[in-house]
Amino acid sequence: MSLNIEKNDKKRVIIVGGGFGGLQLAKRLKKSGLQVVLMDKNNYHQFPPLIYQVASAGMEPSSISFPFRKIFQRTRNFYFRMAEVRAVFPEKKIIQTSIGKAEYDYLVFAAGTTTNFFGNKHIEENAIPMKNVSEAMGLQNAILSNLERSITCATNLERQELLNVVIVGGGATGVEVSGVLSEMKKFILPHDYPDLDKSMMNIYLIEASNRLLSGMSPESSAKAEEFLRHMGVNILLNKKVVDYKDNKVVLEDGSEIATRTFIWVSGVAGVTINNIDRSFFGRGNRIKVDEFNRVPGMEDVFAIGDQCIQTTDKDYPKGHPQLAQVAIQQGKLLAKNLYRLEKGKKMQPFHYRNLGSMATVGRNKAVAEFSRVKIQGWFAWFLWLVVHLRSILGVRNKVIVFLNWIWNYFNYNQSLRMIFSPKKAKVVAEREALEAVTHWGKDLIEEEQDKEHPNAE
Repeated sequence: MSLNIEKNDKKRVIIVGGGFGGLQLAKRLKKSGLQVVLMDKNNYHQFPPLIYQVASAGMEPSSISFPFRKIFQRTRNFYFRMAEVRAVFPEKKIIQTSIGKAEYDYLVFAAGTTTNFFGNKHIEENAIPMKNVSEAMGLQNAILSNLERSITCATNLERQELLNVVIVGGGATGVEVSGVLSEMKKFILPHDYPDLDKSMMNIYLIEASNRLLSGMSPESSAKAEEFLRHMGVNILLNKKVVDYKDNKVVLEDGSEIATRTFIWVSGVAGVTINNIDRSFFGRGNRIKVDEFNRVPGMEDVFAIGDQCIQTTDKDYPKGHPQLAQVAIQQGKLLAKNLYRLEKGKKMQPFHYRNLGSMATVGRNKAVAEFSRVKIQGWFAWFLWLVVHLRSILGVRNKVIVFLNWIWNYFNYNQSLRMIFSPKKAKVVAEREALEAVTHWGKDLIEEEQDKEHPNAE
């Protein structure tokens, strides 16, 4: 296989990753005179801030996704390839991808992050991450399947395991998932599952530090915690999860929580490239870059967004927060700097302009911070809606999301709660069912043997 892209007289920029930063960079290079090649393992751009709504069956995946080829269908000298980068050889200016090798003049890493399990392989094998649309769909299937199974299971212990939900990580994603599942319990369970005791569904949010939303002010953290506790979420602070076994989340203090819905949103790590030496990486597996987002020691190689760590900004000596705005601003500046390089001019250093941060907790409940202004409650929630609606790609998607929000505000009875299990998941379900029948058969045989030989012991 090969990229099938002719190398012409134009310099080639290969952008690895079509997230906020990579997409912004590609857009800004439309009229650069450069040949732009965008690579991503998916053929669509996704909008991570709303992935949790897909996971809770509140929104269709297509509403927060947009095909790359649609975005750039009228752009000259632009090429998209669905591929993953396996290795980079900067001395030859060649990358090895899942579909073949490719030459570059400029290489930009913008592949973002992956879920960080902090080396705990057992948790990695059992927990449900939520970094992309595919994982959100998997979580949606798990939640709905467990609700269905809880109605027909044999014991109260099994029912409790199926209904308990444990979320690890008190950042924005953890807070938003906890809030939306709490609303699902309150508004959806009584209508969709009238024969189910909704009081048995418990939502636990576990955070290793002493407060939620550590990237925001203590006031916003306290308000978010207050909102969630009022909504019935069980918040456990200063608690560290160390294992998951026998359908139980195990905490460092030895306590356990029974659950079959174990959601891990506790941290992220930068996507790594196999053959890059560890000396090029900083905290959180992020590629170290200078003030121009160049990778020191690699000629004409750059990194932007969550995949890089830049410590030259005096306001952020430990690196910038892994937020969409950082990636977008770095993508914009890097496009300008590539223009400047082509004209023989000096590049401009990057300085992050903090536009604020926000997190939604539930309907009419959110926290937002803009410089010294802190907003909480309904107005913060309204601002959250406006900011995110503006950021979604495509007029159709904006309209669908807007109408969806209006409908959900007045009526939670949307018809998106369907289970579309992939074939592999069906095989697992069938195996579990077979195991259950086998155990039942063994118990029945033992009972019959006891009846025939009551004094066998």
